[in-house]
Amino acid sequence: MPANRQLNRPNAQRIAMLRGLVTAFLRDGRVKTTEPRAKEVRKIVEKLIALAIRETDNFSSKQIKVTTKRVDSKGKAVTVRRESKNGRVYFVVDREQGTVMKSVDDPSRLHARRQIIPWIYRAKDEDGKPLNLVNKLFDEIAPQYKSVQGGYTRIYKLGPRQGDAAEMAILELVEPNR
Repeated sequence: MPANRQLNRPNAQRIAMLRGLVTAFLRDGRVKTTEPRAKEVRKIVEKLIALAIRETDNFSSKQIKVTTKRVDSKGKAVTVRRESKNGRVYFVVDREQGTVMKSVDDPSRLHARRQIIPWIYRAKDEDGKPLNLVNKLFDEIAPQYKSVQGGYTRIYKLGPRQGDAAEMAILELVEPNR
C-alpha cells in the first residue's frame, strides 16, 4: 500500500494540486475540496503546523543599523545638493542612521522554514499585496496551537457534489482551547 493517495493524477500534477490546496488553506484557514484531497492536505498541514510549533521560540533579537531617507513635513524625501570632482552638480536623497531590533532565526528554525517552503506557493491577499505564508504560519498559527498536542484541523463532510457525485468536504483549522 502506498504512503500517499494517488488521486488519479501523475506525480507532478498531484504535488502541484496539493501545494495549491495547502497554500489556500494556510491563507484562508479553510478550504472546500473533495474528501480524499482534504484527507491528503490534512496530513501535510498537520505536519507543517507541528514543525512550526516545535520551532516557534527558536529565534533571537539583534540590534542592527539601518539608514532611512529623511522626509519633510509633506512626506517627500529631502534632497541635498552635491558636487562631483569634475564640477558637475547633482542631488542626492539625504539619509539618517538609526538602529532597529530585528529577530534572527536560529539554525533549527531556519531549517524548518526551508522544509515548509516547498509546500507553499507565493500568495497574495485581497488587495493584491504579497503574503508571506511561512511567516504567518510561524507568527500567527503556531503560537495559537503551542499548548495543543495535534489535531489542528477538522474535516466536515458535505455530501456528494452535483454533477459527478464526488464526496465534498471542508477542511478548516480548529479553534485552540486556551
